[in-house]
Amino acid sequence: MAKKILEKDSSPKDGAKMPRQVPRGESLEARKERFQNIFKLLHQEYPAAKCALDFNTPFELVAATILSAQCTDKRVNMVMPDFHRAFPDARAVAEADLLEIEEVIKTTGFYHQKAKSLKSMATDIVEKFGGNVPQTMEELITLRGVGRKTANVVLGDAFGKAEGIAVDTHVTRLSGRLGLTKRAEPEKIERDLMELATPAQWTLTSHVIILHGRAICDARKPKCSQCVVAEYCPSAGMKGSA
Repeated sequence: MAKKILEKDSSPKDGAKMPRQVPRGESLEARKERFQNIFKLLHQEYPAAKCALDFNTPFELVAATILSAQCTDKRVNMVMPDFHRAFPDARAVAEADLLEIEEVIKTTGFYHQKAKSLKSMATDIVEKFGGNVPQTMEELITLRGVGRKTANVVLGDAFGKAEGIAVDTHVTRLSGRLGLTKRAEPEKIERDLMELATPAQWTLTSHVIILHGRAICDARKPKCSQCVVAEYCPSAGMKGSA
């Protein structure tokens, strides 16, 4: 069981308005073991965990992740069938008028900026990569609208290549609450988690944590009494939890 004696740092607070913290005196090996217990239980709790965005091709997944910014996955999944019909591949988006793209994606919000990102991203895929989504981190992050988080999602879920762990707001929040890192920056959180998980677990790690964040470890009122990993969580029973 995780110790409840904690060290605190001055990093920004997470969604629960509490400092990020790690068990005091816990060695890296002990943290790895605790993470493995957490991962095993979350995998059992969410056996069908996978990317929440619907897609048929790697290009659709890139487009969907761009559309998911400041938008729910549910809304993006509602828009993607229309997007696919209007723009079946990267060349179709690259050659489309911005207004046409905006009309299709309008309900995802921030559609002016997203349309520009989609058109630029698609143009680069056509002109620089022969119409195919690149399969390396270095190449993916050169595309407009694609950062390391998106690249990790595309590599892991579209190509089955795990080069890292996608860190979104849920992963940021839960990694701090679970005492797996006291970092606040996504890339530093990713490095800490990669040290705890095996490469084979990297893609699935973000999926099970995201599902748990949505179902149980809510930002404002986590349901600690219903949490399957509470015994390994130094924040279990935190003020304001249910």
